[in-house]
Amino acid sequence: MRILLIGGTGFTGPAVVSQLMARGHDVTVLHRGQTTDALSRGATEILVDRKDGERLTSAIASASPDVVVDMIPFTASDADAARLACRAVASRIVALSSIDVYLAFGRIQKTEPGPLQPTPLTETSDLRQTNQPNGSECDKLAVERSYLSDDGLPCTVLRLPAIYGARDRYRRFRGYLKRMDDGRDTILLGRTIAAWKFSRGYVDNVAHAVCLTIENDSATNEVFNVAEPDAMTELAFVQAIGQAAGWEGDVKVMPDDQLPPYLQPSVNFEQNWDVDTSKIRSRLGYSEIVDVAEAFRRTVEWERANPPEVEPFEYKYDQEDDVLAGTGDN
Repeated sequence: MRILLIGGTGFTGPAVVSQLMARGHDVTVLHRGQTTDALSRGATEILVDRKDGERLTSAIASASPDVVVDMIPFTASDADAARLACRAVASRIVALSSIDVYLAFGRIQKTEPGPLQPTPLTETSDLRQTNQPNGSECDKLAVERSYLSDDGLPCTVLRLPAIYGARDRYRRFRGYLKRMDDGRDTILLGRTIAAWKFSRGYVDNVAHAVCLTIENDSATNEVFNVAEPDAMTELAFVQAIGQAAGWEGDVKVMPDDQLPPYLQPSVNFEQNWDVDTSKIRSRLGYSEIVDVAEAFRRTVEWERANPPEVEPFEYKYDQEDDVLAGTGDN
């Protein structure tokens, strides 16, 4: 099968490319040429800015793909341009969206006040009313509407979770792992975030879900959640990192208002953000190719070998020590 990825050189894309080539597909990656990855070696490259509609159309036509995967559709205009470029060439598009389209995310961000949404969220759970809680540069709701409204070009939408693993630019393990590696005996968690459920997925497992979707025509005009089957609470997440890291410390859970000010939550962690993934498992036969314990071990290993140039989190250990000693002002 001839497959073209729009994007595909960032975090998840190289894993998708590598797995597709291992499965015998002819893969082309269309990108701007600003990043490369060893996992993508062997794929055909086309250097085009997707915002140049004329060149995008010409490039996709020259590749003549069977399926196009839009790895990075951020706005409705991104989706609209890709649809127009693909309509006369490809038989189907797979578009990567996010679980932030659900109303639960609006509850967490406090952009849409109201009662807590029941979880785990299914593909038919309520969606947000506001399009852009994270700003106009990221509008996944509008992306989904654009793709799913086109009767002339079948589409499959994958709603992805927080993805972790090697090359994670958000460094999702970093805030906890650095404390462990700095020799902290105790990590503080507020009560609300300790109990908070959040869906995650290891990069290679998410890439596997994308590959299965590409290969399965029965996925046409469907939406699928992708994530690990059982969402961890934040407490369980920290403990799993600790186990993978060989940390022998403890996690202390306390009332939110007793935490150091910089650790007190600014969002609503009373609202869980976990999704039901039974649809993609039953319909497409999806299951993880790397178990969670191994995924955590690999991520910890990569994080330790690749410290960030700039720390993405704060570490005010003196304030944490004051709280632990019972002498803080909180």
